[in-house]
Amino acid sequence: MTASPTPRQPAVLVVCGPAASGKSTIAQALADEFRFQYIEGDSHHPQSSIDKMSSGIPLSDDDRWDWLAGLRELAKKQLEAGHSGVVVSCSALKHTYRDVIRILPDERPGVYLRFIYLKVSPDVLLARIKARNGHFMKDSMLKSQLDSLEEPLVDETDVITVDADVGLSDVTSAVISSVRAAATTS
Repeated sequence: MTASPTPRQPAVLVVCGPAASGKSTIAQALADEFRFQYIEGDSHHPQSSIDKMSSGIPLSDDDRWDWLAGLRELAKKQLEAGHSGVVVSCSALKHTYRDVIRILPDERPGVYLRFIYLKVSPDVLLARIKARNGHFMKDSMLKSQLDSLEEPLVDETDVITVDADVGLSDVTSAVISSVRAAATTS
């Protein structure tokens, strides 16, 4: 059986980054590795937000607050249901967006919370978006995501930054290793 990332249970791992950074793939791999529940953030956007993004209209902060709070609540409910951990995939592009989720340990003391920021160059992101079929996020919206992106600051000690310009299998290995290493030093 695979060891959990930390002896301090429960755990919430939030895989974040711009569109096409590999969030869903990496989050699912983490959930499988640690036998955690998985919450795909994109599947919890309200239809109005999906319609906006499908039309090439970037979401505003106001469009995101309830969505982020909802993801935090879903993670909390999974922990309350007895699951040892949850992996959430969501962009969490801004510091304030991550702060919405950072409330979780205050609401549920003892939660081990880590953000895994997938750092990808704009050219790689664009190529990945163009290769997608059927996703509501269009390549025309990448610029708005990059304009909104606030990379983690040095004092955001709960963020693990991983170079995700490489192939997904290499990124997956690096993320799993990084989560394990961070858990042993916490």
